[in-house]
Amino acid sequence: MKIGELARLTGVSPRLLRYYEEQGLLMPRRVGTHRSYADDAPEVVGHIRAFLGAGLPTRVIREVLPCVEGPGPALHGCVARTLEEQLRGLDDRIAGLQDSRSALAGLLEAGPLRTGSRASAA
Repeated sequence: MKIGELARLTGVSPRLLRYYEEQGLLMPRRVGTHRSYADDAPEVVGHIRAFLGAGLPTRVIREVLPCVEGPGPALHGCVARTLEEQLRGLDDRIAGLQDSRSALAGLLEAGPLRTGSRASAA
C-alpha cells in the first residue's frame, strides 16, 4: 500500500509516517521514488502510537518493536526489562514532581506572599 492509503487507514499524516521511517520505526519498501508498505503496516503504526502514548521515546520503541506482534499488541519477554526500566524512570520523575509540588505548596501555605520591590525583581 502507498503512504496515502496508510495515512487514511491509520489517521496518521504522511509527514508523521515519514518521521517514523526516519526514526527506524516503520520500514517501507522502495519502488523507484515511491514508498510501498506491507499489509501489516497499519498494525505496526498502531503499536508505534500505543508506545508513544505510553511515553516511550522513539529510541526505546525501536528496541521493543521487533518483540511485538498481533493487534493486541502481544509483547514477548524480550521487552520486559526495557519496559520495566522505563516504568521505573517514570516513577522516579513522578516522585520528583510530587516533591516539587509539596515544596511549592509549603511555600504557599507558609503565609501571604508580599508584594513590593523584592517580589517584582524576581
